[in-house]
Parts: sequence; structure tokens; C-alpha cells
Amino acid sequence: MADPSFDIVSKVDKQEVDNAVNQASKELSTRFDFRGTGASVSWAGEDAIAIEAETEERAKAALEVFKEKLVKRGVSLKSFDPGEPVSSGKRYKISGAIVQGISSEKAKQIAKVIRDEGPKGVQAQIQGDQLRVSGKKKDHLQDVITLLKGKDFDIALQFTNYR
Repeated sequence: MADPSFDIVSKVDKQEVDNAVNQASKELSTRFDFRGTGASVSWAGEDAIAIEAETEERAKAALEVFKEKLVKRGVSLKSFDPGEPVSSGKRYKISGAIVQGISSEKAKQIAKVIRDEGPKGVQAQIQGDQLRVSGKKKDHLQDVITLLKGKDFDIALQFTNYR
């Protein structure tokens, strides 16, 4: 029988992000303080969000509305990387990216934490944009999950395929 294992991934539910974009857009169109400011939130590609308004302050306020909607939809703010407001003619734009997958540097950092601070007999293998953690006992795997939840790696982590 194979050793117990689980995967560490960083994925975002696109449908939840799409719902957050739609809710924020609807709120911007109906809220009194956004009337006449041309504020909008929309998709700008596969993993990009565009936020626009006529003033920098309204663009930042629209960004906060969008972040609020992401949190309500259960999407971690670590999965959204907004840029700075940039003047584009008479409008200000904020471009943000949806961050998915674990970069090789982050994966090495996570594997090092597991190796150094985790229980003995637990291994972490990097598999593309995810990590597979395996060990002899399920209790040790639970300890690794608890350890990683206590650390901040600046990315949203999910633990899947626990068996």
C-alpha cells in the first residue's frame, strides 16, 4: 500500500472571480458615490482584471469594492495582484492579475520549511506548479498542514488529494 499523501496547490475558482467582477460592476453602476465617475471593473484577458475611473481616488475606491466582493466569494486576496493607478488620458486604470500556481522559488521555499520544521519521515516533491507531500503516518501529514497554515508564503495555498 502506498504511503499517505496530499498535494499543495494554488488555484483560483474562475467562476467565483467572474461573479465578483459582475457583482462589483453592478455595485459601481448603482452606488450614489460612483455616479458620473465612469468607474468600472471588467476582465482584461484570461487572468487580468481592469479597473477604471475618472479620478485616482475613485479608481482606488472601485478596487476596494472589488476586493470586498472577492472576499465575500471566498477568494483569497493573495490570489489577486493589483497594480498602481496609471493615468491614461483623462482616466485612471488599475490593472490586476489573478495569480495561480506555485512558482519554483515558492515551491523550494515550502519544501525547505517542510524539510527543516516538519516531522521526520515526511518528503515533499515538486511536481510542476504543485507539491506532493508524503509520509508514513497521516498524523505527520496533518502536522505539516498545520505548520504551513501558520506560515505566510504570500500565495494562497490549498491542500488537495488527501489520502
